[in-house]
Parts: sequence; structure tokens; C-alpha cells
Amino acid sequence: MISIMSDWQQIFDNASMKTFEQGAVLFRREDRVHSMYLVRSGMVALERPLADGTALTLSVAKAGMALAEASLSAKTYHCDAIARIKTEIAFMPRATFRSALRDRPDAALSLIETYAREVQSQRARIEILRLRRVSDRLDAWLDLNGEPPTGGWIIVADQIGVSPPALYRELARRR
Repeated sequence: MISIMSDWQQIFDNASMKTFEQGAVLFRREDRVHSMYLVRSGMVALERPLADGTALTLSVAKAGMALAEASLSAKTYHCDAIARIKTEIAFMPRATFRSALRDRPDAALSLIETYAREVQSQRARIEILRLRRVSDRLDAWLDLNGEPPTGGWIIVADQIGVSPPALYRELARRR
């Protein structure tokens, strides 16, 4: 499969780059928003710390994805951004990004389309997570996505909100 860069991603072609090691913090909740980000490689989790010391993962941005896209119109970040693995990030001032969107309507439309697909994906995930049984969650996920690539079942477990052992038990039951 050939990956085609979206118009909005091209805005980052001359952006500054920074590498973050696993566990590094890109920004914290309540930090003022100054920049827009594109994940070039690696993975960044957007997490909200909970009172019990654990963290709620709101989303995970992978290569080619915008990071903290809601910050386009926010004054402060609503969560922490933590590199899950070694990650390379392109970044630019928010004002520069917004100006580029105004000057490049095709890029703005491309960004809207990207966000619309993400909203659809998140809505589907919410509906899957509402299902009570592992078998029902798995059926719904497979109906939407098909079989995962080799080694991808652990990601499926995360996406449907079950432990890997619970998913593997369900898969064994189906064999």
C-alpha cells in the first residue's frame, strides 16, 4: 500500500523537528498552547492523569497523525502528551499553521476530512466498547476492520477494551 501525504501534512514540510525518547513529556495539561504537531515516526499518547494515580489514555497518535489537534483552538492543553516509544515530531507555531490553512483551502479541506474520519472511528470504538461480551466486541471490530495483520491481535485487544488474555481465549474458542 502506498501512503500519500495529505495536503494538510505538507504544511509541516519545512517545520522544525524534535526527537523524544520513550516516556518523554511533550507537554502537560494546562500548559499554554503555542505549537501544532505532526508525528513523523513513533507514537504519542494523550493522557489525563486520574486522582488514583493512573492515567486515562484519550488517544494515541501514530506516524502521519496530528497530535492534540483540539489545541488548534484551545488556550491550554487538556491532557499530557507522553512518547510511548522513541518518537520524531514536526512542530510549528500555531499561528503559522492557522495562516497556512487560510492560505491553502485544499489543505484546510484535507484536515477537515482527516478529522471527520477520526470522529467516525472514535464513534465506532465507543459503540464497540458499549458491548458487554468480548465476542460481541470482537465481531463488531472485525466487521469494521477485517482481520488484523500478523501480530496485530494485541492492538485489537486494546482497541476493543479487553485484556490480551481475554481476547486470546475468545480466539481459541472460535478455532
